[in-house]
Amino acid sequence: MKYVIANWKMGPPERSEAERLTAALTQELRRGSERVTVVLCPPFPWLPLVGAESRMTSRWRLGAQDAFWEERGAFTGEVSLPMLRSLAVQYVIVGHSERRALGDTNEIVGRKLRAVLSSGMTAVLCVGELHREGDWHVAFREQVAEALGVIEAADAGKLIVTYEPVWAIGGSIPDTPDDVLSAVLFIRKLLRERFGERAASSVPILYGGSIEGGTVAPFANQEGIDGVLVGHASLNAGDFADIVRAIGDA
Repeated sequence: MKYVIANWKMGPPERSEAERLTAALTQELRRGSERVTVVLCPPFPWLPLVGAESRMTSRWRLGAQDAFWEERGAFTGEVSLPMLRSLAVQYVIVGHSERRALGDTNEIVGRKLRAVLSSGMTAVLCVGELHREGDWHVAFREQVAEALGVIEAADAGKLIVTYEPVWAIGGSIPDTPDDVLSAVLFIRKLLRERFGERAASSVPILYGGSIEGGTVAPFANQEGIDGVLVGHASLNAGDFADIVRAIGDA
């Protein structure tokens, strides 16, 4: 199974825009693919809107961009996993580089990861290096190792790992398919060391970083890459549908 995950980040800013985007996606994704699971991760306020459409069309699954690890308490501004579960959220992004830049340490990412998996949802764990220099694999090895250290092999079936080199996010130039495959194989090796061959092979590994309709083809056709995490291009229904079709047709 391949995955295309849309991270809407902090957009669209108005409910009316979110409604138009959701309606456009309903039309654009009417020709689905059994080989692709599409996950939409809108901002928290738009989860009910996107979720309601998802239940009517079944063309995508609902995801959240983040979550807190405690189920209840005096944690102003946080969103709990029971809240997300009540909205039929199935996937939660954990450890995105933009959250890490705002203070999510490896320890915090580990707490969130463990909480998401314990809740029965699927965690989309993001890892990647800030700069491409020297032995760049080592730069995110600690992110992977510390995250995997808090979970068991039995959790592997609810885990997706996304390799997102931070320097490639938000621009127009993605990483090269060869270097992404090198990172994917490195992550796969760490998964095998932690979980064993069988469990490790069940974990999808995606790529995220400047993915658009015009840049996705090399990654769609690269064996070993199980899909993509899409940022700003996911706010354009036509472009996002092109990405989904490219992944599904590869």
